[in-house]
Amino acid sequence: MSRHYDYTIAQDFDQAWLNFDLNLPLLVMPDGKSNPFYVDRPGNPIAPLERGLLRPYYTPPKYFLSGHRGCGKSTELLRIAANPEILKRFYPIHFNIQDMADINDLDFVDVLVNIAAQIYYQYRQPEAGRDLPKQVLKELKDWKDRVDSRTRMVEIGGGLELGLELDTFFGKIGPSIKLETVKRREFRDEIKKDISGLINTINLMTATMQVQIKRMPLVLIDDLDKPDLEVARRIFFDHRAQLLQPNCAVVYTVSSPLYFSVGFYDAIRESAFFLPNVRLHPKGQPAEKNVEGYRILRMFVQKRMEPDLITAEALERAIWLSGGLFRELCRVIRIGIDNAQAANRTQISLDDVRRTEVELRNEFRRILNPDQRAILKQIRADNDLAQPDQLGPLFQSLAVLEYRNGDNWCDIHPALNALLDEDEIKGEGRRQKDEEGGAVHITSHEHTD
Repeated sequence: MSRHYDYTIAQDFDQAWLNFDLNLPLLVMPDGKSNPFYVDRPGNPIAPLERGLLRPYYTPPKYFLSGHRGCGKSTELLRIAANPEILKRFYPIHFNIQDMADINDLDFVDVLVNIAAQIYYQYRQPEAGRDLPKQVLKELKDWKDRVDSRTRMVEIGGGLELGLELDTFFGKIGPSIKLETVKRREFRDEIKKDISGLINTINLMTATMQVQIKRMPLVLIDDLDKPDLEVARRIFFDHRAQLLQPNCAVVYTVSSPLYFSVGFYDAIRESAFFLPNVRLHPKGQPAEKNVEGYRILRMFVQKRMEPDLITAEALERAIWLSGGLFRELCRVIRIGIDNAQAANRTQISLDDVRRTEVELRNEFRRILNPDQRAILKQIRADNDLAQPDQLGPLFQSLAVLEYRNGDNWCDIHPALNALLDEDEIKGEGRRQKDEEGGAVHITSHEHTD
């Protein structure tokens, strides 16, 4: 998304559809001001990570930022990259791993190669007008030639000046890793033969930057929480040691289910940060609204579209249905817009949001097995984080959401309430049938406020 995107309040559904795009980045404005769509959250939940980056360190810090999909991690990374205090110490290198690698076939090598490539490419970008010492360019070329001579991952025409040859290689290596399936695996195998060579390449660039601009790279990798749980485990469990080796600061985004794996959390406990969801009710009291949580999400919507595009009751229901996740609220509003347009309405109604609720519930209906539904019933009843070994997939799918106010606790995604109600009615019907020896007619039960 271009920096020239017009972050203005939508007057109609078409503009609102764009404003609630799930992938719309909330870029900090050129004058340093917050994005017009950004909503301040009480207590600034990203502040502990920023303080951690600004503290003295013996070795460059590596942090692991987690939180549910859609809780605002991407937006907060952009704000970290523009923080004036951070900029005094670091040179931010921010990128989205989904742009540079196949998220469904991701390896720790892809992560490290893209760290090297993005440090080089973003530091050497033409508008910066930076030259690197000839000896540094020569050492970078030696590494590039070693790893690329057998695989030809990036095709480069002959006759290029040394700097342009490296610019081409580092500029294309990420997209090539993403698109070239066969070459990608050959390339990984070649890198793994000399992983220290890759780490040394990153460290060479880091040392050069510290000499030239007196700042260290701060690598901020977005969407590393998107791979499925098994891929994430291979990257962060099996190769955590390699991910900690670069001699620069790094913030890795990681999937929240990994926090329920004892080995992983124990290893990163002191460097882990969790961005919480917006809390919409107290633990164990789903009918009691958290006034501050609703205010935050109401503001989130009203900064993006005019209030008269949605009824007040529809907005409250949409906020409830989001579970306190910004991205889920965007989904709810977008589906609500489509429902309203299909009915030739110019305003999202409560009926449109209820139809959205059914659509989200049907998504869960397809993927949840009976054992998972039983766990969800227990979570709805007590809001406790029990059976952590069972919760990973449920967090990954957003069937379970975690909240923090004092002790952390969890609840089910709001769209699941009616589904679990149906299960209970059917269960009661089966019990009656067993007791009476006759058939019992079961009717569906729709959750209401």
